[in-house]
Amino acid sequence: MATFVVRRLIASIFILLAATYLMYILTALSGDPLEDLRVSTAPNKAQLIEARTQLLNLDVPPFLRYFIWLAGVGKCFIGQCDLGVTVQNQPVAVLLAQAAGSTLQLVTIASIVAIVLGITVGITTALRQYSGYDYGVTFISFLFFSLPIFWVAVLLKQYIAIGFNDFLADPKIEYWIIPIIAVISGLIWMSIIPRKGLQKLLTFGIAAVATAGILFYMDLSDWFSTPHIGFVGIIISSIGVAIGVTLISTGLKRRRALYASLAVAGVGIAIYFPFLYGFSFGLELWGLALIALLTIGVSFGIGWLFGGSDRLPVARTAAITGFLVAGLIALDRFMFVWNQYANSGRIKGRPIATVGSSTPGLEGSLWVQGVDLFTHLLLPTIALILISFASYTRYSRASLLEVMNQDYIRTARAKGLTERTVVVRHAFRNALIPIATIVAFDIGGIIGGAVITERVFGFVGMGQLFQNGLDKVDPNPVMAFFLVTGGLAILFNLLADLVYAGLDPRIRVS
Repeated sequence: MATFVVRRLIASIFILLAATYLMYILTALSGDPLEDLRVSTAPNKAQLIEARTQLLNLDVPPFLRYFIWLAGVGKCFIGQCDLGVTVQNQPVAVLLAQAAGSTLQLVTIASIVAIVLGITVGITTALRQYSGYDYGVTFISFLFFSLPIFWVAVLLKQYIAIGFNDFLADPKIEYWIIPIIAVISGLIWMSIIPRKGLQKLLTFGIAAVATAGILFYMDLSDWFSTPHIGFVGIIISSIGVAIGVTLISTGLKRRRALYASLAVAGVGIAIYFPFLYGFSFGLELWGLALIALLTIGVSFGIGWLFGGSDRLPVARTAAITGFLVAGLIALDRFMFVWNQYANSGRIKGRPIATVGSSTPGLEGSLWVQGVDLFTHLLLPTIALILISFASYTRYSRASLLEVMNQDYIRTARAKGLTERTVVVRHAFRNALIPIATIVAFDIGGIIGGAVITERVFGFVGMGQLFQNGLDKVDPNPVMAFFLVTGGLAILFNLLADLVYAGLDPRIRVS
């Protein structure tokens, strides 16, 4: 394994060197970085041209100037990164540090959501092959995939940001909208859940009535102005999470896992009010991360105590349940400050942001800052997700269908294993191998898509750094962007090779 990693790292370094060399030459030869000064009427034009020439080493041919830039990059290994300066004499390393945080935050969230959502939907469509749900997901995924990203961004601004902000001025649901949404919800759930005859109609009725009831409650309780999950909602959701996680992880027949998950859910319910009104005030980000780790550890310990002879599967199930229940409680705590945030002097009742990565001058607690981050990331994240959603769903669907037709799957069924065990333990793991490849290649593509998305939403990140470098024929900021993008692409391809061995024991990394 170690030999393989070293060999791949060495090969990756040579690939990155060749790619950066080509990129640097293409950028440097794409125009004249002195053009704005040549047409200037300033009396000291000659001195300005000479100063920029010395600043950017323009008297050195691009084919050799690359190695000056590479020498600065090499200093990163001794903690003295020198990525050059821009035409305005600003250190690129400083600009990259400021921009990378915003872009990587956006790309990370979008990638995680796209992967989880795409794989989940892809797997469910494979299990419901040629159903109305399968055809509907196929149509929607390819529809979004075919739309230009900049046009999708404009639509999101118009209908999700501006439209929803207008709705929040008087958040009342029209009476005729509720039955329409209820019927649509019923049809969706009826197509997702595999039932026949009267059971199918029963699914439709339950989903429609539940949807209508939730909408009536949200309208009567003014939920859109003061959103909340509430104590009753936390109880219902926590129990649902415990049962759902156990069903997928071990199956409900393993009572120890179910009891451990319910015990973890009970602990979460017990600390709901102390967390909401007590020690969450004044909490910092590192404290929230520490609580998350502590939650996982305690939940794992509870599962270990309940586990008996199956300690590891039970502890794993309890840990996942604890993490999700804690996430629900934290989400409710963020909702707790929504009204305060939306009606603050900086927001003025229009919380869904259309430009920027944060609200200038906004002060508040971790929860207020978290809500502000959410409102600014919402639209660009959705736009980036739509780039990857179709590919993840289709590859997941095709991969699982291929695996489900293998001989070892038929053997597992012939042994009398339940369908959950066949799908989760035998098929799903091998179906993830092509997805690992797609994820590795898609990381660079998502960052590339972020260039357009950031420009549309006025998001200050690496996309702006890249675009400014291209506009001014300034290779240094362009190369900083490319260095991060190429480095991540190579890193994730290496990780994909290692994941193959973890997913399929027949694959040996050597």
